[in-house]
Amino acid sequence: MAKKAKAILVDERLCKGCHICISVCPHGALKKAENVDNRGFFLPTVVDLEACKVCKLCEMECPDFAITVVVEE
Repeated sequence: MAKKAKAILVDERLCKGCHICISVCPHGALKKAENVDNRGFFLPTVVDLEACKVCKLCEMECPDFAITVVVEE
């Protein structure tokens, strides 16, 4: 059975809005937020959780360890 993502969590304290996670996602599950955070960054946001195939490329490539893919049991 294929794995499914329960959530994709972005730690807003660690993320600096580099968007590497968005560029490496082969399924288009993430996009740049439309609004800036309190530090002036456009953080990544989940647009299609169902599209996530739990490859965890976003998690592995994040230089700040700011993104976590939570897998359904």
